[in-house]
Amino acid sequence: MKNIDYFKNKKIAIVGLARSGLACANLLYDLGADVSVTDNQDNDSTRSYASQLRAKNIKIEIGRHSQDFIRGKDLLVVSPGIPDVALPIVLAKQFQIPVISEIELAWILCPATVIAVTGSNGKTTVTTLIANALEAGGERVFILGNIGNPFCSEVEKMEAGDFVSLEVSSFQLEKIHEFKPKIALILNFSCNHLDRYKDLQEYLAAKKRIFMNQDKSDYLVLNCEDPVVRELAKETKAKVVYFSKTPDLNPNQAAVLAVASILGINKELCLEVFREFKGIEHRLEYVAEINNVTFINDSKSTTIDSTIWAFRNISCPIVLIAGGKDKGSDYNIISDLIREKAREVILIGEAREKIKNALGGFRAIDEASTLEEAVNLAFSKAKSGDCVLLSPMCSSFGMFLNYEERGKIFKQAVFDLAKNNYGA
Repeated sequence: MKNIDYFKNKKIAIVGLARSGLACANLLYDLGADVSVTDNQDNDSTRSYASQLRAKNIKIEIGRHSQDFIRGKDLLVVSPGIPDVALPIVLAKQFQIPVISEIELAWILCPATVIAVTGSNGKTTVTTLIANALEAGGERVFILGNIGNPFCSEVEKMEAGDFVSLEVSSFQLEKIHEFKPKIALILNFSCNHLDRYKDLQEYLAAKKRIFMNQDKSDYLVLNCEDPVVRELAKETKAKVVYFSKTPDLNPNQAAVLAVASILGINKELCLEVFREFKGIEHRLEYVAEINNVTFINDSKSTTIDSTIWAFRNISCPIVLIAGGKDKGSDYNIISDLIREKAREVILIGEAREKIKNALGGFRAIDEASTLEEAVNLAFSKAKSGDCVLLSPMCSSFGMFLNYEERGKIFKQAVFDLAKNNYGA
């Protein structure tokens, strides 16, 4: 690592005790900081994480945020899901305490070359494929960020000459200051997270922070087919490299090839990586076939565009399971496609009524109170040759910890259904 004494003896409060907060706490403790962690949730998850930290004598507050826990700190590190209206951030401004994100913390220490990937859709696939291409070329690479493993969880292992393929969300970019990836990649831009941002311009402003510190020695890779993204070339000091889909390459693959060209990775090597790629868990993931009904786990589809992608890549009639926590999305844009390809829609979560109203004249709509109930109901509605697709178009929060938990519960419900049908 670099700057290993930067945080030594500093009094640092971490806001949010999930994977990101746990990784920050462990890293800062190892660096000799005086670490405190606060989370207003008191549940099985926060208690589990807290038990891991108490052995290190790290100060912990769960179930609330208190003023005394923030007062006198040198720095606040916030997890991605924490909004600006949260009490610790309000207090930090009042007490003039600097606030940074988890990726900013890791960046200060990181000696490796960082390739940062953002966009409304496709981030996880592209982040993974970039890493796979680097590994195929003999490089040492870490796959981190919004993809699942926090940047802070691995930075202690990194050396100069390593690479980081980093998936970054708009939430993670909000509290960066010096973060400066060698290569920044913006895949696309569409309506998302309007439950957090007042409008699309505010959401775009958060995305644009990925290149705000770049200079002429860096690269910004942009989708030239997305008019909003293409125009960002006018706002950067970095060298701009464009990508676009071709008859032989989808947009994600074209984006990876653009990055590979900067890094000097052979195109044929990348094409071999694409051929061997088995996909991402929770993204159009085959689960099982029961009585000639196929079950597909697309829990990672938290946007309408992702679900549209799923519909266009499935040829058979679809029984769709959707819903969750609404992010300010306009579900009208998928209504025609649902009428064309869906046999039935099963809705769950708080967004049920909004989605139902947006689908208008589509009559084959049912509701379920749990995901397990939705799986069983979907199977009862499906016909031989159909596909039961979990593709929520919504955040998992409120019903699940994250999209991974939602996907695992879906898969377990399908496996249980298979046992009941086959007597296994």
